[in-house]
Amino acid sequence: MKPNIGKVDRLLRVIVGIVAVTWGVTSNNWWGALGIIPLITAAIGWCPPYAIFGVETCPSNTKENETN
Repeated sequence: MKPNIGKVDRLLRVIVGIVAVTWGVTSNNWWGALGIIPLITAAIGWCPPYAIFGVETCPSNTKENETN
């Protein structure tokens, strides 16, 4: 599993995940648990939908793919 998420993408996912979880806790709404998904993908650096559709925001992988 090669990383396919860049630094900016990871940062945005962490922010969105924290906001969603915080909203869920403060409003007593279980939908906030969905914020765990962007947090996990940011932590591992790999996003399954990105892999399916061939999207990569990780600059190191983009350079490797261009030279091959």
